[in-house]
Amino acid sequence: MSTEDTKGRRRFLGSMIGAAAALPVAKMGVASAAETGGHDAWLNDITGKHKCLFDFPQHKRGAGLVHMYNYIATYQAAYGADVADISTVGTLYAAGPAASITMAFNDDMWAKYRFGEYQDLTDPRTGKPSVRNLFWETMEGDEIPRVGTIGPFPDASVSAMQEKFGTVFLLCNNAAIALGMDLERVGRGKAGEITEDLLANLKPGIHVVPAMVIAIEKAHAAGMAYNKQ
Repeated sequence: MSTEDTKGRRRFLGSMIGAAAALPVAKMGVASAAETGGHDAWLNDITGKHKCLFDFPQHKRGAGLVHMYNYIATYQAAYGADVADISTVGTLYAAGPAASITMAFNDDMWAKYRFGEYQDLTDPRTGKPSVRNLFWETMEGDEIPRVGTIGPFPDASVSAMQEKFGTVFLLCNNAAIALGMDLERVGRGKAGEITEDLLANLKPGIHVVPAMVIAIEKAHAAGMAYNKQ
């Protein structure tokens, strides 16, 4: 890596850390730690004997979701495990067109910030860049979630994973700040206002954590296996 590249990365990280310090979780439209039971309250939902955190910072058209579904379905079919014996966690973070973080936001945000265009995701029902969260629920004619050329897998959508299998989804607050910065770069508005808007418009059941790097550490300390996607 060149010296200029290194300096550029340091400037970006410095800007993001500065923004994070100025916009703490409680001021980003997210319930305070006291109201939610603390930043680590999501760990209370991890009660299964078989438990694994799936780390997928990139959306890859839902491949990480399908791998989580495969983990659950195989434990059920091959090992006779009950749903209650299996706990899974998915990580929604990073910034940029490949990021998985957009899986967490409602359709209003997908339309307002043009996430389909931003991430080159076409709605097969319209043939245009999607203005709805394609990962939340698989509708007739949809192609997501999938792995390569195989799919879709309706039971691997975010809402299906939550409702049928109790999967916990985490969103990184610092990544939301970085996403706001990148959306400002492409002309979607002011970074701080974008981030506040996004965090006030999450899909149901999404847990906001201060930083994914810490959430992963917390999961490890709680005895969860780690699966990098």
